[in-house]
Amino acid sequence: MAEKTISPVGNRFRTYFSKPANIITVVFLVILVLTVVLPLSTLLLGSFKINGNQEAVYVSTFDNPVEDGDFTFHHWVELLTSKEYHYALTAFWEPLYQSTLMALLACFVAVLFGGVVAWFITRSDLPFKKFLSTVFVFPYIMPSWSMAMFWENFFKNTSINAGKGMLEALTGICVPESMVYGLFPCAMALGLHYAPFAYILIGGILRNMDANLEEAATVLKASRFKILYRVTLPIVMPALVSTVLLVFSSSISSFTVPFFLNKSSIKGGNNFIAISIQMRSLLNNGMTKGQGYVLAIILMLFSIAILMANNKITGSRKSFTTVTGKSGQVSLVKLGKARKPLAVFLLILVAFFAIVPLLSFAAESLLEVPGDFSTLTLRYWFSAEPFEGSNKGDTVGILRSAFMWSALGRSLLLSLIVAGVAGTFGILIGYAVARKRGSRAASMVSNLAFLPYLIPSMSFGAVYLALSYTKGFTWLDGSFLILIMVGSIKFMPFASRTGTSAMLQLSGEIEEAAIVIGVPWIRRMTKILFPIQKASFISGYLLPFISCMRELSLFVLLVPSFKTLATSMLQEYSRTGLSQSSNAVNLLIIIVVLVIQFIVNKLTGASIDKGVGGN
Repeated sequence: MAEKTISPVGNRFRTYFSKPANIITVVFLVILVLTVVLPLSTLLLGSFKINGNQEAVYVSTFDNPVEDGDFTFHHWVELLTSKEYHYALTAFWEPLYQSTLMALLACFVAVLFGGVVAWFITRSDLPFKKFLSTVFVFPYIMPSWSMAMFWENFFKNTSINAGKGMLEALTGICVPESMVYGLFPCAMALGLHYAPFAYILIGGILRNMDANLEEAATVLKASRFKILYRVTLPIVMPALVSTVLLVFSSSISSFTVPFFLNKSSIKGGNNFIAISIQMRSLLNNGMTKGQGYVLAIILMLFSIAILMANNKITGSRKSFTTVTGKSGQVSLVKLGKARKPLAVFLLILVAFFAIVPLLSFAAESLLEVPGDFSTLTLRYWFSAEPFEGSNKGDTVGILRSAFMWSALGRSLLLSLIVAGVAGTFGILIGYAVARKRGSRAASMVSNLAFLPYLIPSMSFGAVYLALSYTKGFTWLDGSFLILIMVGSIKFMPFASRTGTSAMLQLSGEIEEAAIVIGVPWIRRMTKILFPIQKASFISGYLLPFISCMRELSLFVLLVPSFKTLATSMLQEYSRTGLSQSSNAVNLLIIIVVLVIQFIVNKLTGASIDKGVGGN
């Protein structure tokens, strides 16, 4: 009997798919096309068609009637150019201008504050480094809107009819409304929230920088200022540019901070509308959904342009090598007599923005009358009786509220599932990219996995909102599955980059030795590779979990009936006017995140501040 022969094509096919890295690459290429490329295409198409009967009625004219699904340029033309009632100016150009100013100021604050702290911790003999390093990342672990709530709690005052804040209660000082609501406080809240991000990026490079570079300049009798300007600054420039661009991209599309700090007092005069708030308004209006898709696309184009600028600027210099095998001992700058005063100043400053917000949320949740410490009460935490008042509904103390416990359970469930999916996918993608490094397929998978990071959260929510309205995908509308898909894909970049970095640090010889003795791939991953890089891989699970627990903008457009702690706080307690309960829930979210971060760090060593660390 003749043996069955295999064609050369079939042989190559079998050989290719005999390697786990090739199988993973192909599988994730398909997954990412379906979960990233397809939804983005749907969003783009939605900006050029009539989306629903309400929009058809709104767009139709006597001479040009349209129906649901018809092709149109109306959304782009009206939003960008319409002069009727100054519509384009008020609906697009003014919000874009205000959001751009907000993002630029946030970049300045984040880079200045984070960069200065990073330099003192890594390049000077400042005391209390470990404490500063640990505490400084708190604002980044917190939701961005926590900093916005703290800003309001601290600066609000009776002169603008906003209630008594901490500053007025302690000193009697009443700041103007522009210090409490509007452009400046939004930019400050975002800048302080992203300052730890700048600290981690810039500090990581400063800590690993070859000491020879600065020692050589010192031998040549260069001044400290000249060394900083001519040696240190050029070395940290890639991190500096990346920080500016990424903070700008995140800030310009921020929704929650402008939402909390966009209130006008009875005296009026404050009309700060961010482009993200405008986009949500358009998307929630059945007559202007297509214009909301246009805004989502424009924000995405901003982010993609920023990434391209980042790649061009950092790529124009072919080598930023600063880590060598020589002179690993860094010569720290001696602060002399200024050492202790500087340490005290930084301790106070960092504690004010990292610890005082927690105290602020606790205090505001315990005061019947905001700012009046004689009205301490525990009822917003423990009361079993419904609160009285026309706008209080039937809300009870949050720890006695079945609604809030179910919201906490839903938040934990969603975050755990998203972290599990995103973290596992990130490890697998990291393995495939590292093993297939340089191949076209691996590059495509790596870029597609990172793409969701560039898309603003609300825009990414709009992507899946558009998909859920598309024929054949309506089963996604209002389902828990859409939240899992959106969260997993949106937070996958954290895990994939962590997984890729971890895998690239491992020599291929480690796995090759296991292959020689016949160890299966699953066993190689679980018994060899994962234990070696356990802290890095677990960080790939931790970051999506923390991000999902504090996330609001991503989910606010999707599944209104599925209340998480963040969305319930924003919608329910803003509706009922219970600022005490809002502060209590905010504090609860932060405590849950910090406790889980602490437990994971103690058990595994995984932490988001490992890039710098203090000695």
